[in-house]
Amino acid sequence: MAAVNRVFAAQLAGLPVFGPDGESIGKVRDLVAGLRLDQQPPRVLGLVVELSTRRRVFVPMLRVTSLEPNAVTLATGSVNMRRFHQRPNEVLVLGQLFDAHARLVDSDTRITVVDAAMEPTRTRDWVLAKLAIRERSARLGLGRRRSSLHVVPWSEVAGLGLTDLSGQPQGAGQLLMLFDTMRAVDVAATLRDLPLKRRHEVADSMDDEKLADVIEELPEEDQKELLAHLSEERAADILEAMNPDDAADLLAELTPADQSRLLELMEPEESAPVRRLLAYSADTAGGLMTPEPVVLTPDATVAEALAHIRNPELPAALATMVFVCRPPTDTPTGRYVGCVHFQRLLREPPAELVASAVDTDLAALRPTAPLSEVTRYFAAYNLACGPVVDAEDHLLGAVTVDDVLDHLLPERWRETGLHDVAGDPVIDTVTDSEVDRA
Repeated sequence: MAAVNRVFAAQLAGLPVFGPDGESIGKVRDLVAGLRLDQQPPRVLGLVVELSTRRRVFVPMLRVTSLEPNAVTLATGSVNMRRFHQRPNEVLVLGQLFDAHARLVDSDTRITVVDAAMEPTRTRDWVLAKLAIRERSARLGLGRRRSSLHVVPWSEVAGLGLTDLSGQPQGAGQLLMLFDTMRAVDVAATLRDLPLKRRHEVADSMDDEKLADVIEELPEEDQKELLAHLSEERAADILEAMNPDDAADLLAELTPADQSRLLELMEPEESAPVRRLLAYSADTAGGLMTPEPVVLTPDATVAEALAHIRNPELPAALATMVFVCRPPTDTPTGRYVGCVHFQRLLREPPAELVASAVDTDLAALRPTAPLSEVTRYFAAYNLACGPVVDAEDHLLGAVTVDDVLDHLLPERWRETGLHDVAGDPVIDTVTDSEVDRA
């Protein structure tokens, strides 16, 4: 994009939009920004462009190559023709932010937003860094002039976005609507920024599956605090909904009495794999593994294997490998035969048996293998997933590369968030990729 230091939103309204070859695309009708819970400037996600057919579509900011006083130019590529729909975590700058009432953070001065200025960051994002505001008067009488216009940083204004006029987060209902559009890791980061009372309100209103996903992404201390807030019955339900390895990691941080009580409240078929994982040290292959990989018998077909790894609920790393074992297929399984890599499945005829595609040369991890050995194993074989097999050749589970990374990163890495080398956040608390926003 051409070097521009600041662009006021009002200047963009109605500007023509052109493609890379000068073809007319439409006109700018609005800007879309992602709301945040903190006072940091929201990221500008893209433009709402009205086509000649009057259809309004979303164009990500990454597609914009230049912002000129008389036109906007897009990069090479097609425009997604899906009609624009605003999401709960978004604000239309021209349609909703202009004329919005708010107040200055350090005073009781009530203001009206007149314009918003977006500025580029070092990460090539655009943020609403400044607001043009006007103080609100009770009434303009004779001889009184309209208050002057001021440009202030976004952080100096309260009552916009996800906070109310007092600067407090919106109610649990509005936050739950927002969280429905966000990934669990981003919900967890946002939840940590909430006051304790509001955090508990949101957790109480969230369904078990969603809350389980979010708790898995929280630091250990926040996990324990939130679990302690819940009733024991619901805490057990949440542990059942979590991945067994994550549930075991959390239970391992509790006192033996609390751990035993929660395990007793869990359904036996849900607690059994968690109990097995708790028998291993957290920094061994047995402690890192998940007991629920994709396991098939040798007479299963390639088509069946592909159907299993297409399951959208299956984590990406586990979908890279299918394990072939003699019955039973629940872990610990019958005799471990070998594994089939998903690339091999893609090359085989669907009616072929998985037994014909098994990799019997790949070494397996022992459950007592320390983290250092597990790390070398993944590096040596370039794997995203690896089998854990006991001395009697029973498959116990599988270790995935994300489990290894969790233990290699600094202990409190979840509390610092994701940052690039320059120190700016790579993701906000409300991120949606600009590419797939439409």
